[in-house]
Amino acid sequence: MYAVEVQKIGDALVITLPEEVLKQLNVSEGDSLILTETPDGIKLNTCNPEFDKAMQIYRKGSEKYKNALRELAK
Repeated sequence: MYAVEVQKIGDALVITLPEEVLKQLNVSEGDSLILTETPDGIKLNTCNPEFDKAMQIYRKGSEKYKNALRELAK
């Protein structure tokens, strides 16, 4: 568990994540993070679960219809 402090910079409130957390998340300046509400609080992710689900559906469909997609690409 890490404690972070909320600070005001200009008109925004910001938090600074410890270096250990940034390494665990494999993020750096400019990367996007997803905050998700859960029954236990807030979850911080580096991926969008809805996008991941859409990509799984795409991969399944692209494998099933690979020949048709190959013909359409010509």
